[in-house]
Formats: sequence, structure tokens, C-alpha cells
Amino acid sequence: MSAPKTSPTSRSRRHLVQVCVALCCLGEWAAAHAWSLTVTGGSRRLYLHVGNGALAGSSGRLDGAVGSSGPVNLVQVAVPVAALGNGVDQAMTSNSTENISRYGDGYNTCPDPARQVMVGAGYRRNGSAPASATLSVSSPADLINASGDTIPISEIRWTVSAPGSGNPNVIPAGTFSAGSQTLATVPGNTYIENCHSFFYANSAIRAAGTYNARATYTLTAP
Repeated sequence: MSAPKTSPTSRSRRHLVQVCVALCCLGEWAAAHAWSLTVTGGSRRLYLHVGNGALAGSSGRLDGAVGSSGPVNLVQVAVPVAALGNGVDQAMTSNSTENISRYGDGYNTCPDPARQVMVGAGYRRNGSAPASATLSVSSPADLINASGDTIPISEIRWTVSAPGSGNPNVIPAGTFSAGSQTLATVPGNTYIENCHSFFYANSAIRAAGTYNARATYTLTAP
């Protein structure tokens, strides 16, 4: 939605800023809370999910069907008029419904998917394959609304939760930036997973509208 730009002193209650980030994943395939789990060794395979996604297969084996599935999930927030630009972080909600680990053990990793996005990455290998894989995320410089107004992507950050696990930073907390960011190294025959909660920094008054951007997660191995 859009509305005429106004000065801070003449804003009405119709001035709404909505911030949306679409989260999607790309896996390059080759022949709880926060966890680092063991995968049974075998022919080389990468597995990645962000939000809703297909089960990896039987527990600890990454033997699910090869391919891609699931929606592009969205995190978003509508900033209340009274809070516009006050510098207080605004918690973003998620349309993900995934709470059960994709590792295959049925664990309730993200008990509140409406406010969390489960991210997991696994790398299965044999003795001759590269020792590790790399998880990264790429994003544009700005979120953009229909009028061409922008918000820097660096206004969006995420935290990670890890109750019950000794590995809270398997995939660490961070802030989006333009271009590609390396998030984690996934050792061979390992699956890592945790819950991400997203926040909008709300550091300045913005023109009314719905601002959109897409962040793409990728898991690669040489």
C-alpha cells in the first residue's frame, strides 16, 4: 500500500510502514533449538532448509528425495504510527509453520514458528569429498516500496535461540548486508540447525508503504 509522503508533524494514523523480507534457499546438490548433529557418512549430498521445507529423510542420514520443495517464507512487521522512527527494534513475525526438526528425529526445534524461522543445513560426505560446506546468505542493498522509496537492508537483523543445546551459535546471530555473507561452515557428516528471530531497527521515519526484499540462503561445497 502507498500514501503521499508527509512531514513528521502532519502524519495521520493512515501513515503505515510495513517491512517484509522473503526468505528462500538454494541447495547445490552433489553425487530443539541450536544443534550440531551427526550424519551417517555416504555419497556426497547437501541439504538446506529455511522455514518450511521437505524432510531430510530418515534420522541422521540425509537420504530424502533430491530436489527442492516448499514455499518462500516471509518475515514482516507493520510499524505502529506512534513508534515510527523511534529507534526501538520491532519484532517481525513469520508465516512459517515449521517447528519440527528436518533432521528426521521429530524434535520440536522451534516451538513458536509464528515468531521464528528454522534454518538447517547438512553435509554428507565420503572419505574423498571436501571436508566442509559453506552456508551463506545474499541480499540486496535495500528494501523497496512501490513508489521507489528504500530502507537499507542493514535495518534487519536476527537473533538465534538455543535452549537445551550447548551450541547457541551453530548459525550465529547477525545483520543483513548488501551482497553475500558467510554464515557458517558445516563440517562433513554434520547437520546444524537453529531458530532465527528477525527484527527491524526502525531507526528513521520512512515514507508510507510496504517495503520488500528477498534474502537467499545457499549451501555449497567444492
